[in-house]
Amino acid sequence: MIKVACDALGVSGGWNPAFGLSSHLGSKPRWSDAISAFVPAELPSTMTVAGAAAGKMTLHEALVDGASAGLVAAVTAGFKPSIVDIPRTSDEPASMKPFWRSKTSRRFAFVDLQNDVTEEDVVLAAREGFRNAEHLKRYTTLGMATDQGKTGAIIGQAVMAALSGQSMTEIGVPRARPPETPVAIAAFAGHHRGKDFRPYRRTSGHRWAEEQRAVFTEAGQWLRAQWFPREGEKDWLETVSREAATVRNAVGICDVSTLGKIDIQGSDAGVFLDRIYVNTFSTLPVGKARYGVMLRVDGFVMDDGTTSRLAPDHYFMTTTTANAARVMQHLEFCHQVLWPGLDVQMISVTEQWSQYAIAGPRSRELLRGIVDKTFDIENTAFPFLAASSVTICGGLPARLFRISFSGELAYELAVPARYGDSTIRLIMEAGGPSGIAAYGTEALSVLRIEKGHAAGNELNGQTTAADLGLARMMSTKKDYIGRVLAGRPALIDPNRPALTGFKPADRKQRLRAGAHLFAAGAIISPDSDEGHLTSVAFSPALGCWVGLGLLKRGPSRCGEIIRAHDPVRGADVLLEVCSPVFVDPEGARLHG
Repeated sequence: MIKVACDALGVSGGWNPAFGLSSHLGSKPRWSDAISAFVPAELPSTMTVAGAAAGKMTLHEALVDGASAGLVAAVTAGFKPSIVDIPRTSDEPASMKPFWRSKTSRRFAFVDLQNDVTEEDVVLAAREGFRNAEHLKRYTTLGMATDQGKTGAIIGQAVMAALSGQSMTEIGVPRARPPETPVAIAAFAGHHRGKDFRPYRRTSGHRWAEEQRAVFTEAGQWLRAQWFPREGEKDWLETVSREAATVRNAVGICDVSTLGKIDIQGSDAGVFLDRIYVNTFSTLPVGKARYGVMLRVDGFVMDDGTTSRLAPDHYFMTTTTANAARVMQHLEFCHQVLWPGLDVQMISVTEQWSQYAIAGPRSRELLRGIVDKTFDIENTAFPFLAASSVTICGGLPARLFRISFSGELAYELAVPARYGDSTIRLIMEAGGPSGIAAYGTEALSVLRIEKGHAAGNELNGQTTAADLGLARMMSTKKDYIGRVLAGRPALIDPNRPALTGFKPADRKQRLRAGAHLFAAGAIISPDSDEGHLTSVAFSPALGCWVGLGLLKRGPSRCGEIIRAHDPVRGADVLLEVCSPVFVDPEGARLHG
């Protein structure tokens, strides 16, 4: 090996041009120079390719390249190199030309053995216009196996280059993924923790809410405004009470974009919904919305919400924020597994629509200045539970639903998400003369508790439709998910805890959700437990705390005084059992 190095450097017999070295080292090179010329500064720690495998095609090139690699290997291993003579040879003609495909063969020619991609698949991709490397990969699955295209994909790209008249450089190389490209464990663990593991989702109106100094809370996967504090307000309760009172007396706006939204279409969409909901939707007129309740197979309530019929074969479903993904999964299972023969298609459009609840006695007055004049939104033409496509602000497509979670005259206005931010700014500007105020989830909760509307605390997976006072909605003329098991003796027992309203006997006392309910003179023990408070709020309309809860035989016990025991927070309050509807039980405001 030293002899090879010396020959190359001119130590003996001149230098060999095959090494590509010059005589810049001087006329009397040293032995150390000979070795250092072949040994790189950083010795390799991996395999070294030499000879024909490295593209040295003539015998002389292969011998010299092999000797060079051997010298490096010896020095790397810590051995003292020995002298090796390289035989003198004459260079025979040599050339390389790639051979990618046989144009005369009539048999299957595989270019990717792992995914069984053939030459014909590449030809078809070229014919269909999928000539880019990434398009070719996805159209044919070429290079999607464990080698990530480092073998067969090269042949496929060459075939595509020949078919399209491009170079392989122009065709490009598809992106390789693990295991071809290793990924450190830290790359998986580093960002998958805390909020990087479950990032927040924000509505289109989030930036506007930030500008209003909103206090946010997590709702399912989303961030929602809890309340909007103003200067001079001493605490959150004062802020929330103001927001709720504004809705009752003027008009308020709440961002409800986080509600699950599912677009359902097909000639059998109505039949499908009849089997999902306890009540009937196939008879719902076009342009109307209806409140619906769906059960699990075991007969317990899964979710509730409104579904509107926009056309004979087109429905628009809304779900609770927390259950949106679960409901979508349920619908897909029912369609694909239980009733695959039904002509129905569905897709989640939660992110596609921004939706705002506009509630209060002056809400129609506000909307008159936003909805285009060609659409009549007066009470006769657009009554409670009406639903329609409209345009706003001179032609912007939107949907208007006359539904109410607050019990007031109310609407929900939906616009494409890209217009969500500008729409809420426009509504606030138009509502200035009406005394509009934004309200968050806390005020929304106050309003719904005052009206006795069940929500997440009551839909806890352990309640039936009858428990929530919705037994009359359960159709006896059709079948639906959960109908049979909802009739089990334990689920129709009249002693089951049912939705009931509560006021403190001493109106100055505060109620707390989670407190357990006992008869007034009962001993506090698990055996005498009769239910619990599910939701409480301070009611600005009544001037005291009110609550909803589940109480044994609750609806038949109105006027009775019972006890709310809260050992965790050290509270013990006497309650008056009452109707869960605290405000406007006749619904006059709702239909006004």
